[in-house]
Amino acid sequence: MSRTVGAEAEANGGGTGADLCLVTGATGYIGGRLVRELLDAGYRVRCLSRNPDRLRDQPWADRVESVRADLGDPASLPQALDGVAVVHYLVHSLGSGSEFEETEAAAARNLAEAAARAGTRRIVYLGALLPRGVAASELSPHLRSRARVGEILRAGPVPAAELRAAVVLGSGSASFEMLRHLTERLPAMVTPRWVRTLIQPIAVRDVLRYLVAAAALPAEVNRSFDIGGPEVLSYREMMLRYARVAGLPRRVVVPVPVLTPALSSHWVGLVTPVPAGLARPLVESLRHEVVCREDDIKRYVPDPPEGLIGFDEAVRLALARIKDAEVTTRWSSAAVPGAPSDPLPTDPGWAGGSLYEDVRQAAVAADADALWRVVEGIGGDHGWYSFPLAWALRGGLDRVVGGVGLRRGRRDPHRLRVGESLDFWRVEEIEPGRLLRLRAEMRLPGLAWLELRVQPDGPRRSRYVQRALFHPHGLAGHLYWWSVAPFHAFVFGGMARNIAREAAGGTGPRERRHGGGLVGTLS
Repeated sequence: MSRTVGAEAEANGGGTGADLCLVTGATGYIGGRLVRELLDAGYRVRCLSRNPDRLRDQPWADRVESVRADLGDPASLPQALDGVAVVHYLVHSLGSGSEFEETEAAAARNLAEAAARAGTRRIVYLGALLPRGVAASELSPHLRSRARVGEILRAGPVPAAELRAAVVLGSGSASFEMLRHLTERLPAMVTPRWVRTLIQPIAVRDVLRYLVAAAALPAEVNRSFDIGGPEVLSYREMMLRYARVAGLPRRVVVPVPVLTPALSSHWVGLVTPVPAGLARPLVESLRHEVVCREDDIKRYVPDPPEGLIGFDEAVRLALARIKDAEVTTRWSSAAVPGAPSDPLPTDPGWAGGSLYEDVRQAAVAADADALWRVVEGIGGDHGWYSFPLAWALRGGLDRVVGGVGLRRGRRDPHRLRVGESLDFWRVEEIEPGRLLRLRAEMRLPGLAWLELRVQPDGPRRSRYVQRALFHPHGLAGHLYWWSVAPFHAFVFGGMARNIAREAAGGTGPRERRHGGGLVGTLS
């Protein structure tokens, strides 16, 4: 378990006096990797999160402090910033609506003011590379917001270094997954005009190197820096180069002028695991040329002797990580915009309204360890052990309405962590060997959870208990539950039976991923 704020200094390296870095966004793609890099560089690390429990299964959890705080709540920040020398600001909302820009700006102001009061000496912010000569009014809301956050931090009392990056290439990044799946799944494609836009991508390893080094910048440095890799490419060239590195046949890419960013984001959402809600800001950021205008960062952080990582090498490194199932963080590590975050009510007499329940049990002719291996391996390529067509249709419907669908898969084929995504679920709780609780992130008129429990039941025997829960929102929620209830016997009942059979080594139906969809097989 991660230590809470107030743990003795000896627990963080024997009281060596190393600077303390506060990482915001440690549950995200970059943040989860940066923590490890900072620790390896000799820094002490504290992670700020609204829900520190989501950090507890990280491989570095026992080496960091954790604090519960919210950047939108100024009163929660003094404790988080106490004794902090450097803040790494990695928070960016991918939500939408008229208020998200002001919400992000307010969070930046809160952090800047609290850091000044705490005596923090440096803020490091990972922003977005901005197109040259484009007025703020012409930028997408997300690019405009990121630029505004950088301005707020640099205008504050604490010196801030804003590192501006375009497409980040690394296993599990949203930009890389979008590129990878578009190229792998479409041998020939009609594409929007933005595939001709020039981009200066950067490998995630170089981004992390800059973020770590920026913590030691001289006090007088208070500015933005453009950071990018050694090559400038169009998105079309990136797809063709990816295909070559991945050993795929040459792709045919035909740009046409009729696909708007909105249409493009839905197209990306249907073809790749990246949902339309996340694809849209990625696509909008590609409408304008994003190439570094300066390389002043090199005055403070020289290139390594071997140079910056090029596009082909970044792709090779990412594909090797994916092949070896060593993806440490993914784009889906962060919460999905608009997805529910309410924890499962634990009070049996919960007064929050209706809570529908579907409970299934099965005796298992195997010990609890064997059953737990099946439970923890559920989803992704292993499937959901029942009615493949129903799961595929539900995932497809979710994609159509802008949800995440089933294509997020899982980070590791055998192990799960609290807080990570699993198809259209989020892991809310794990008690190893006993309980896996998943919270639904599909589009629903309410909140939903799925609990999978393992109970010992004598020598080489165990019991599987499965509980689906739904808290409806309004009349639509009640109608939804009763409309799908007739199918529960097939979906949830079959799931319980087949998990029990799988654990016992039986011959029940299994599901696997094939060609991007779910297909049923008999084993």
